[in-house]
Amino acid sequence: MKLPQVPRAVRRDTPSVYPCEACGADLRFNPGETRMVCDHCGHMQDIPAITHRGESGLRELPLAPVLVQGLPETESIGQRHLSCPNCSAQIELGPDQQATECPFCATPIVAEAGGARQFAPQGVLPFTVTETEARAALTKWLKGRWFAPNGLAEFARKGRRMTGVYAPFWTFDARSRTRYSGQRGDYYYETRLVTVNENGQTVRREEQERRIRWTPVTGQVARDFDDVLVYAARSLPDDHVGRLHPWNLSRVAAYDGSFLAGFSAESYTVEIPEAHHQAQAKMLQVIQSDIRRDIGGDTQRLGAMDPQFHDETFKHILLPIWSAAYRFQGRSYRFIVNGQTGVVSGDRPWSVWKIALAALLAALVAGVLFYIAR
Repeated sequence: MKLPQVPRAVRRDTPSVYPCEACGADLRFNPGETRMVCDHCGHMQDIPAITHRGESGLRELPLAPVLVQGLPETESIGQRHLSCPNCSAQIELGPDQQATECPFCATPIVAEAGGARQFAPQGVLPFTVTETEARAALTKWLKGRWFAPNGLAEFARKGRRMTGVYAPFWTFDARSRTRYSGQRGDYYYETRLVTVNENGQTVRREEQERRIRWTPVTGQVARDFDDVLVYAARSLPDDHVGRLHPWNLSRVAAYDGSFLAGFSAESYTVEIPEAHHQAQAKMLQVIQSDIRRDIGGDTQRLGAMDPQFHDETFKHILLPIWSAAYRFQGRSYRFIVNGQTGVVSGDRPWSVWKIALAALLAALVAGVLFYIAR
């Protein structure tokens, strides 16, 4: 039986609508495949094949002019979004949405949509982990949390659906050359006599004491950086996002709105200058490790360092995250799953009663053992 066509209003300012060729309903991207599927009639349509980085034509944009003049207006696109009053997430809206639930903290957002122009993403990493696989990974992770309240396990058993969100990231490339000064420390040992008490008697014996011979050094190290990732929003804590690493960015495809069909997308709220500062902080940590290796010896002291960065470029990409939020005693707890690898990260509440009961049982066991030992 042929399904009826789904009526749709024509919107000229919302190019991210992908109607089904069979019935006209919205299509959604099918994780792990290169096709979009219609939830209304089951029809599937091909989308352009994913290509490897480089082949997809991803552009690395020069950073220096953007830091001076700002992002080019010609590269921006218009977006409708809602701001979450709880976690400050900026959620992009679909053409027919006026309200939604924040995927990061479960706060209902009912507000008038605002419009803004943002720098268009150059790449997107499509979902490869399905919602079912993400939920299974989350359920396993939640059941492994000791001293979690019973409500958390119940949350896992209920099997609530997770929300697929494309999170915004900046990536930075750079060449660096750093002159440094420091000290190389080499261990050596000296023998000394010490007085100790052995079996109630005072005795003197020899001991080896470690000392460090410091030598001033200067030098230079060079390092090329490729795709240093910076999360471009503030809705998720940095440690949560950090635990989702690593990402295989060689699978990033040129931006195509087809991949976003059926998913939410978060807008960036961290601007390029701030993100660049964060990226250079990460690069400096690597450079410091390079300097320590270059100094050599058993230990090192870093003195002055003069890092020089050049040929800096950047790009804006979207990475896939499955998200779920859990409210417990008035607080929101967030769980996120890497949409490429299935790695889980998130908050976890603690049950005071379970911790108190465990402490009481431990005290009882210790008391019994002490009584038996007497």
